[in-house]
Amino acid sequence: MAGDRAAQLVDAVRSAAADEQPLRLLGAGSKVPAAEAGHALQVDENRGVVDYQPEELVLTARGGTPLAEIQALLHQSRQQLPFEPPMIGGRGTLGGAVATGWSGPGRPWRGAVRDAVLGVEMINGLGERLTFGGQVMKNVAGYDLSRLQVGAWGSLGILLSISVRVTPEAHAERTCQLECAAAEALSRMRAWARAHSPITATCFEGGVLSARLSGMAESVAAAAERIGGEQVPDSTLWRDLRDRALPVFASQDGDGQRLWQIHCAPAAELPPDACLVEWSGARRWWRTDARVEDVRAYAEQAGGVALPAGAAPRFDSPHMARLKRAFDPQGLFNPHLNDAHPPQ
Repeated sequence: MAGDRAAQLVDAVRSAAADEQPLRLLGAGSKVPAAEAGHALQVDENRGVVDYQPEELVLTARGGTPLAEIQALLHQSRQQLPFEPPMIGGRGTLGGAVATGWSGPGRPWRGAVRDAVLGVEMINGLGERLTFGGQVMKNVAGYDLSRLQVGAWGSLGILLSISVRVTPEAHAERTCQLECAAAEALSRMRAWARAHSPITATCFEGGVLSARLSGMAESVAAAAERIGGEQVPDSTLWRDLRDRALPVFASQDGDGQRLWQIHCAPAAELPPDACLVEWSGARRWWRTDARVEDVRAYAEQAGGVALPAGAAPRFDSPHMARLKRAFDPQGLFNPHLNDAHPPQ
């Protein structure tokens, strides 16, 4: 039965260290490919909410706790995880969300995963239990080591528990949709970003520009009137975009195309083929059969970087190498990751 599995995980790491056996950390399997180097160590059975204080807007849960379980608990107090982590078919966990650093549609307005992490308890490569940060925003002297775990894909250690900041749910929410060309969509999104507005997500695909408005009812209604277009009360679009369940994310067997995630300047021109645009233009999902060199050349010209969608990054930057030696001197955890990665 799932619960507190910290002691068993500590024993497993110490045994691996003694045997010099690399470990491939596995959660619920929603993000990491099944076949990678190293002995598999399942960490998702270490689960459960440890502490939740609605009045303090803080929740602490073990790494294997399903995001769906956390969201259901928060909803009872009309609260939410501000970074909108992808559920990935309902299998996503809090530890996986922090390890990957994947944020949802509202990232530019509500903040990234890193912004919400207050503290972590983890196991390093020596089998030691370490605690960084805490349960309030201003409690860190020196380096904020807890947030280093965000986007590290478990390469620095096992996340036993994480404390995160939560936020109230919006009193009202509405989606406005307009039909327009790509250039007009980028122009409108940039204009909305500069204006004081209750927008909390934008998306452009297939000639339709969508904007999510969240906040007090009067503010949302006024903004919807200014933006115009068709008003859609259903939030399915944003849920599916968050969970990467829209058609653009579905692979087509035999079509020779690959889905790329491109982070770039919001005003940069769109790629030659159709793509999905969010974050006011700063993130683009491009499914194409173009050569890898051409995709990366486009991303560089657009002032950004391109990654195969859903792929685990590889770490080999000098900065990451120093962190790896400090947290995991024997290189036990996820040794297949050894290249630099962009922020999520």
